[in-house]
Amino acid sequence: MNARSALFDLYGDHVRSRGGRARVAALVRLLAPLGVAAPAVRTAVSRMVKQGWLRPVRIDGSPGYELTERADRRLEDAAARIYRTNGRGDWDGRWHVVVPERSAQRAARERLRNGLAYLGYAPVGDGTWIAARASPELGSLLDAEELRAERFSARHQGDDAELVRRAWDLDAVGRSYLRWLSDARGLLDTLPGNPTDEQAFAARSRLVHEWRKFLFTDPGLPRELLPAVWPGDDAAAFFDEQAARLQPAAGRFVDACLSAGTTKGADQ
Repeated sequence: MNARSALFDLYGDHVRSRGGRARVAALVRLLAPLGVAAPAVRTAVSRMVKQGWLRPVRIDGSPGYELTERADRRLEDAAARIYRTNGRGDWDGRWHVVVPERSAQRAARERLRNGLAYLGYAPVGDGTWIAARASPELGSLLDAEELRAERFSARHQGDDAELVRRAWDLDAVGRSYLRWLSDARGLLDTLPGNPTDEQAFAARSRLVHEWRKFLFTDPGLPRELLPAVWPGDDAAAFFDEQAARLQPAAGRFVDACLSAGTTKGADQ
């Protein structure tokens, strides 16, 4: 688990709901059980500041970092997708269609492709992307690249299931869910029967970290567009159950780290 990803997980899953800010010393303590060393934490924080995800603050006289508005919006959307609280079960049968203008810069085109895929869009034809719903982050993505796009909703004059098969490789996504479920069960089998708060936090963090990767591969399609037997259903049920089971102990560990006094030299 690299430090930047671990910080995104930590802020999104714990710190955001506790005010969105944390001392440097607390971040170091929280990521230590995940095998992330203090120098890596500080390097990752600096990069996230430069990228506009965090900004420095003073917390009771100690150095710390809080989420920017941009990061808060991104993590809010990510949490809704991770815990499926964004109403994706209701679909009106209309597709959101985006036709962005072509950037002259190859790097910008690549960023746009990656960004659209993260938001749940897939290309259909040259320069046209579709998603089952409009993403609230689409405008920010286009603004960041200084690009315009034609955007509209439309019904597909054909078989929606066939459109899905052409746009997304659901077989590959399904296999990924099966692998995740096997790995997750293996991870939790290593926990003692009565884990400490730190052990529960570390296990839950790894569980969430691996689950979060589906934000980049699973477009979050409505259930009626998915295969009748979908591995994501069992994986989601297991994730929800285990994440909830470990949450109280993990939360206690987070609260203890956030409220602990600074360690000598830790904030330097």
